[in-house]
Amino acid sequence: MMPTGPTTQTLTSSDGVPIHYRVHGSCADLPVVALIHSLAMDHRFWDPVAKLLEGQACVVAIDARGHGKSGRGTARLTAARMADDLLEVLDALQIRKAVVGGASMGGCLALQFAGTHPERCSGLALIDTTAWYGPTAPKDWEDRAMKAKSQGLSALVDFQKTRWFSEAFSQREPGVVDECIAIFLSNDIDAYVDTCRMMGAFDGRGLFANIHVPTRILVGDEDYAAPVAMAQVLHEGIAGSRLEIIPGARHLTPLEVPHIVADTLRALCQEDQQ
Repeated sequence: MMPTGPTTQTLTSSDGVPIHYRVHGSCADLPVVALIHSLAMDHRFWDPVAKLLEGQACVVAIDARGHGKSGRGTARLTAARMADDLLEVLDALQIRKAVVGGASMGGCLALQFAGTHPERCSGLALIDTTAWYGPTAPKDWEDRAMKAKSQGLSALVDFQKTRWFSEAFSQREPGVVDECIAIFLSNDIDAYVDTCRMMGAFDGRGLFANIHVPTRILVGDEDYAAPVAMAQVLHEGIAGSRLEIIPGARHLTPLEVPHIVADTLRALCQEDQQ
């Protein structure tokens, strides 16, 4: 079968907000993997993983609401609404079920999707993420939002760079780091603030009992944005889940070690086909 090149499309959601997404491969002929990027990134975050899955899976990567070319709308952002955006994209593509995955913020939204739309999820990949950022989360995320609002996103770049990638990767792949910084700085400040508040309010622990699909949890052992302890909570809370701790990796493992992430998603597709 000849591979199908990526295509980009835009859906108008049920509340009138445009949701942009990219499709890699043929969703009619291959297992489908639907992916949500981390905070302040966009669908391009998944390009290295999608390339490794070419011919083996159809990858649907959205621009989360308020990110990339997707709109924000006027209502306050919630994880439930952002998960519904992915649902509506899958509906538009006539995809009944997909392996759903996300990194960091996207992992929170993937957890929300799997917990509220379990009939549409055939497998779950929770990458560099958490179900809850803890009792101080609302204040912590509000502080980050207000720093961005008062000083601009550029004031957060040094903080973000150290969290995103290991020192070895940053030295080896400065172009990847620079591209992430460019995407980060292109974000709309008000959308970033709203998304930070959504993250501060998120608590997906109550969704664990609804998840009965194969679940893989990935975390870098140097991740201090969503550290190993948070991944362990996910692992202990989701029955039958598998946890992999990646040596030497930090927070954005789909970019730092895309082969490990692709292997995980491929394995979830294979489990669904058995």
